[in-house]
Amino acid sequence: MLTLTINDYLRQYIRTVADWPAPGVQFRDITPLLQNPKVFRVLIDAFVHRYMDPALRPDVVAGLDARGFILGAVVAYELNVGFVPIRKKGKLPFTTVEETYELEYGSATVELHADAVKAGDRVLLIDDLIATGGTMMAGKKLLEKLGAQVIEGAAIVDLPELGGSQHLRDSGLPLFTLVDFAGH
Repeated sequence: MLTLTINDYLRQYIRTVADWPAPGVQFRDITPLLQNPKVFRVLIDAFVHRYMDPALRPDVVAGLDARGFILGAVVAYELNVGFVPIRKKGKLPFTTVEETYELEYGSATVELHADAVKAGDRVLLIDDLIATGGTMMAGKKLLEKLGAQVIEGAAIVDLPELGGSQHLRDSGLPLFTLVDFAGH
């Protein structure tokens, strides 16, 4: 009987969509991971079991717009800690802090409520995928502006050839990812 690692098991449920959203792009679609209740539980448990360790346990989970909300909220619930959303500019109703970052063609801005975290909070920053790392780096900077300590960045998928995970590690952010698509 073939035994799969959690990483290989999850990889089977990540759909690759060729040439979307642009020609030459291999889009890694995580929605099949979410559609199957057993697979979704395995995915969430992989994160929860890691962050139950007292050395890695966060005070707060921050999720990046938008798929990071799905993962982050469930992980926060299971860890019995708070969840805060980091949103695209203009989507939060209260006083915010913002961080602008560069995209391949232009720039984008993300925001966080000014009272989302307290100085000294240990924060897990989570998203579905790390490509160039720009969104996660902007989220890290936002949280640090408010005095929080980002203990780790987490994602389901890493696309290491795009350089984002290395850039984040070089900035001092430890990373935890479950599946990488190197060479694809």
